[in-house]
Amino acid sequence: MNAFRKLLLASAATLILVGAGCSKKAAVNTPPPPPPSHENTTQPTQRRETATASRPSNSSTASSTPASRYPDAATRARIDQLLARIEDAYFDYDKATLRPDAVKALEKDSSELRDILKDFPDYKLTIEGHCDERGSAEYNMALGDKRADAAKEYLVNVGIPAQQLAVVSFGKEHPVCEEHDEACWQRNRRIHIVAMAKN
Repeated sequence: MNAFRKLLLASAATLILVGAGCSKKAAVNTPPPPPPSHENTTQPTQRRETATASRPSNSSTASSTPASRYPDAATRARIDQLLARIEDAYFDYDKATLRPDAVKALEKDSSELRDILKDFPDYKLTIEGHCDERGSAEYNMALGDKRADAAKEYLVNVGIPAQQLAVVSFGKEHPVCEEHDEACWQRNRRIHIVAMAKN
């Protein structure tokens, strides 16, 4: 009987110890998740905020793009130099056909001018058509227009976009000289290219 009690007590003690060990393991497994997992949930939000914060700078860059369609002061100065070097193209009496010397005048520096203008579609040039004093005002206005159109056609063929070239005729209203001889009349039968003022 004594041996049976000892065995029973030993079994009970073993069960108590095993139960205590299991309850400790259960207690170890039950604590809440550590704080770092909370930080991980906030990181995507921070990344989203950073990405959102960077968007306005991109949109402001996009909104500044139209300003680049018009050249800066240094580029405009270079265009003015090229226009000054491109001599007026002259015409024969009562003609609107480009002579070889007129083509040579237009071709000088026109390729560099073309390369600049294609990057600035809002920048435009005006081709002025002029005539000498002979003939009626109406006739000379029409002739000046034809001369300006002939020069525009040549420049478009060189590669300058047509929408960047306007034409205007002054007829005999803006002579460069007022002598009544052929030398002066020849100087007045011309086209002249100027930059349009910015709107």
